[in-house]
Amino acid sequence: MTDISTPPDMALSAPIATPDQPAWGAVLSMSLGVFALVTAEFLPASLLTPLAEGLQISKGAAGQAVTATAFVALFTSLFISTLARGIDRRIVLMGLSLLLIVSNLIVAAAPGLTMLLLGRILMGIALGGFWSLSVATVMRLVPEASIPRALAIMFMGVSAATVFAVPVGSYLGAMIGWRGVFLAATGLGVAALLVQLLTLPSLPAQGSGRPGVLVEVLRRPGMGIGMIAVLLVFAGHFTFFTYIRPFLENVTGLGVDGVTAILFAFGFANFVGTYLIAYLIERSLWFAMLLMPLVMAVLALLLSAFGGVTAMDAVMIALWGLVFAGVPVSWSTWITRTIPDEAEAGGSLIVAAINFAIAMGAGLGGVALELSGPRGVFLISGIILAIAALTIISRVRRVDAPGSAI
Repeated sequence: MTDISTPPDMALSAPIATPDQPAWGAVLSMSLGVFALVTAEFLPASLLTPLAEGLQISKGAAGQAVTATAFVALFTSLFISTLARGIDRRIVLMGLSLLLIVSNLIVAAAPGLTMLLLGRILMGIALGGFWSLSVATVMRLVPEASIPRALAIMFMGVSAATVFAVPVGSYLGAMIGWRGVFLAATGLGVAALLVQLLTLPSLPAQGSGRPGVLVEVLRRPGMGIGMIAVLLVFAGHFTFFTYIRPFLENVTGLGVDGVTAILFAFGFANFVGTYLIAYLIERSLWFAMLLMPLVMAVLALLLSAFGGVTAMDAVMIALWGLVFAGVPVSWSTWITRTIPDEAEAGGSLIVAAINFAIAMGAGLGGVALELSGPRGVFLISGIILAIAALTIISRVRRVDAPGSAI
């Protein structure tokens, strides 16, 4: 296979080199890997009720499977570059895809909460490792001018998973059971691994990978507050998203078919949003980063106060999906512009922040659900997102490309 790494005499601290010709097949393999990972990550949200009933645990306890995955992904993302120092990234990425397959098999066979958590812990390792390396990997697969498009293609895997994982998972769960859904997710992992085997080129490790590099990167101008903003935006979203099914069941009053339809609308809108966000990012990355949590905060507060009307709830949740599509793309773009010389370290930090946010959101949402019901969950979500918007507008460093219009 073609080796598109930097020459061996290039300094480790230099910006990641890009090839003359794009390896679009490899980019698509990354997108498929992300699709398989995010599908497995989101399945507990769509199967929360039957999963809890099947294992004879509370919905709050079942929701902590999301928390466990996120915490493990957080720590994995922080140390994957150091632990895999010197190992070809092609081998590392395929190994993580294999771990995803094992995780889904364990969850599908889980007799109780302990095995469920074990499977989700392995999922966290695969998720944190793959995500933290993904942005830096994509940067090495295409010329510099094609990086935004390549990132958008990769994040289409996220959008596609959002379309299919939650609504289709909910629907299939009613037909073949939640265990059958996790077995189906295993097949996605196998497909991703095979495509990576066929298309990913050799990618020798780059960046320093040394202990302490994350601290050094965090000390760079704007990085610390940027990670706090990432934490807040994703915590606000996952406070909402983890417990969306109880809201639709208990507040909106929908059955399985209605829940599936609204979740599909959310996912489809998210998929469309992935296409639209590129235009806004080209005009002003900073404005895109601000607009998204602001709109999501308003939607969360409106749902908390006035939710219960099916048509209104459906429109607002679909709009949420449309807006959220741009969050991972915009923050990944921010990382590539802020620290292009340590993209793997930057990827590790942003994935750690996101997964801490997922754990934080799932944990806070679970407490709010037990204490005040689904409306309380959405209220907490709106408050967190409002704080995120205030943080971005007042503190986050602007790194818009030359010629930005806003």
